[in-house]
Amino acid sequence: MGGGLTVKGTQPGENGSFPPQGVPGATPAAKVTVPMRILITGSSGLIGSEVCAHFDALGWTVHGLDNNQRAVFLGPEGDTRWNQRRLEASLKRFSHHELDIRDRAGVLDLIATVRPDAIVHTAAQPSHDRAAAIPFEDFDTNAGGTLNLLEATRRHAPEAPFVLLSTNKVYGDAPNRLELREEARRWEYADPAYAGGIPETLAVDHSTHSLFGVSKLAADVLTQEYGRYFGMKTCCLRGGCLTGPAHSAVELHGFLSYLVRCNLEGRRYTLHGYKGKQVRDNIHSLDVARFIQAFIEAPQSGEVYNIGGGKANSCSILEAFDRVEALSGREMVFEYSEEPRIGDHICYYSDLSRIQAHYPQWTVSVSLDRIFEEILQGWRQRLGENL
Repeated sequence: MGGGLTVKGTQPGENGSFPPQGVPGATPAAKVTVPMRILITGSSGLIGSEVCAHFDALGWTVHGLDNNQRAVFLGPEGDTRWNQRRLEASLKRFSHHELDIRDRAGVLDLIATVRPDAIVHTAAQPSHDRAAAIPFEDFDTNAGGTLNLLEATRRHAPEAPFVLLSTNKVYGDAPNRLELREEARRWEYADPAYAGGIPETLAVDHSTHSLFGVSKLAADVLTQEYGRYFGMKTCCLRGGCLTGPAHSAVELHGFLSYLVRCNLEGRRYTLHGYKGKQVRDNIHSLDVARFIQAFIEAPQSGEVYNIGGGKANSCSILEAFDRVEALSGREMVFEYSEEPRIGDHICYYSDLSRIQAHYPQWTVSVSLDRIFEEILQGWRQRLGENL
């Protein structure tokens, strides 16, 4: 899909009227390009900013919605204003909208005004640890905010594809009930049925999710239902470890980016249970943006996909230590806590077979090596080249 719609028309005559086609005095049909409009919530965050840049490069008019709530939820190190300023300075067709997705009237008004051709919803309270301390704010943001956006889309832009950035935490701790094999530096699935990772068919019931997982599951099911009940073109992307150099990572959210920052600054990193061998699959924000483009070009209703780096881009925390130490030349400073985080996964990587069967032109293009290199370089640029 290109960056605009082509509309045929004619040029007005001298009196400002349009002469009829096929008669003397009529001018040849002219093509008028109308830019496509996309609305991206959480536009100053990791995935939101990547999607903004991606669609700006495609020629779309980009409307970003963000109010830096990440800094409120996660503290000053979660502040994303630097990324907002970067987008405003570097993108050609970007407009920032300062709005909280919990503001129902504001969301309704914005979508009625913008009339977007596509909506990508990345805004969220992102931490399962933090959610336990702020349950109302967490649910109102993740579930209520998603409902506001879906209903506004149904009323004012019902043909627009709607993509929700969901999470693998919707599965709760169900992956932990799978048979695992302990290796020297990581856990691995022992059951051959899961050799390719976790599929979308894994049960979401009878497990501990964390309150964050619950609020995101509510948003996930809402998005599916608006697709199935109302026929809207909706998609839930249940992400593994979404990462990249634009992450405003903190201890409570942004595992890989925060780990790299700790290494560079000599901060003490805390390993929470499972011997530090818990496994995550890592996908670069660019690859997420590339899939979102593929979905918008060929949308479906009520779809759900696991999206992550898959087994090839997976690593344990201990393996991540090894990688960052080799790149930076700095030893990782860490301590170990026997207490795992509630709802945390011992081993999780995404089975990508379904997403790739539906969209065979999409694949993970950024390797794990390159992900580490880009995150390291990104933090060096933000913290100082001497690190």
